[in-house]
Amino acid sequence: MKISISGVRGIYGHDLNLHEVDRFAGLFAGFIKSGKCVVARDTRPSSPIIAQIVCASLMAAGIDVYNLGIAPTPAAFREARKYKAGIIVTASHNPLEWNGLKFIMDGRGLFEHELDEMLKMLKTTSKQSANFGNEFQIFSNYTDVVAEVAKGDNSAVKVGIDTAGGAACGYAEHLFKKLGHKYYSINGIAGISSRGPDPTADDLADLRGLVTANKLDYGFGLDLDADRLVVVNRKGEKLNPDATLLLCIARGLEMGLKKFVTSIDTSVAIEKYIHKNNGKVVAYSKVGEANVVSKMLDVNAEAGGEGSSAGFIMPKVNMCRDGLLAAATISTLDKKTVDECLNLALQFAQIRSKISAKSSLHRAVIDRLPDIFKTESYSILTEDGVKAIIDEDSWVLVRPSNTEHAIRISVESRGEKAQAIYKKASEKVQKVYDQVR
Repeated sequence: MKISISGVRGIYGHDLNLHEVDRFAGLFAGFIKSGKCVVARDTRPSSPIIAQIVCASLMAAGIDVYNLGIAPTPAAFREARKYKAGIIVTASHNPLEWNGLKFIMDGRGLFEHELDEMLKMLKTTSKQSANFGNEFQIFSNYTDVVAEVAKGDNSAVKVGIDTAGGAACGYAEHLFKKLGHKYYSINGIAGISSRGPDPTADDLADLRGLVTANKLDYGFGLDLDADRLVVVNRKGEKLNPDATLLLCIARGLEMGLKKFVTSIDTSVAIEKYIHKNNGKVVAYSKVGEANVVSKMLDVNAEAGGEGSSAGFIMPKVNMCRDGLLAAATISTLDKKTVDECLNLALQFAQIRSKISAKSSLHRAVIDRLPDIFKTESYSILTEDGVKAIIDEDSWVLVRPSNTEHAIRISVESRGEKAQAIYKKASEKVQKVYDQVR
């Protein structure tokens, strides 16, 4: 089971069982000051029973439950602003046998110190309240909010939507209808999909075919809880995550936004574009949605995100990665700006991969890397894993995964140079891991 600021995740029935679900939900109940909590879920086979346990545990602790049912993570985050707390039953983009819990506090994910405080209580037994909480069924106006923020003059757009039978079914269609776009939907029935949960790993053949066959402007592929987005361009090609985030930020600049935060694994192309258009990257954050949000709040940033996940965040709408907001902002972007952004993005190549590694050995690997990388780098950053900056356009980042038993390796450079840098870096990391096993 993986426990991080991204939440609790594991394989249902193996390392994530109903006892653990009950315990974590009960512990989180102790953090809730409002006495109210939103609960939502994705469409995994195990999500209904887990959501029932979550609701029961919260109510046993005296918390009133406001149940959204099947709903995207961004919709739950938006609703949690009203009720001050939330739990989402989802494992996001992980395989179907996985599931988990995402925790929302004051409209955002848990910060690291809050997670640490919660974990210190793991061996305690959550207390039942003398008064049981009540359960209420609620609905969200989230898509109306997103449509109002993202609306533009580019209404004659045709898009394809692939929600993977996930939590965005219905929500995505309503959003693009509100924006005035013509849309085509596939995998739009909850729980039924021709592809896997992760649009970044899937070929998205059906979506790409839909785009090219109908001469659409974009195709939008979402994961099961709709915080992750993959964009298909009009040629039927998948855009990489950094290019997707660049398009979102370009639309933000069109809206008049000036202050941005990006994670340290984000393409330098994005910072170059922001500076060219009179904006500023006011700070960099550690990788992870909650880390980006925390930094945004610290510096009062207007937007930003993670390049590695195309995770676009606009705090006035949501303090989380928001795949539907990202799709809406891109769909209303001026087409000349789209071409400019993609031409810039194509000058850089990113490789994001991972090696399987037991979580218990992550720290031993990371601790050895600064000395190994320093001979070929002019700067080493160790705030989040190890980032070796090779030159102004080239870097390597090695860090432990928050969600999987893996060590992530990210590389960026211009053109074919990225592949050579990645090959050398991955061999070094694998060698160190083999040594510490």
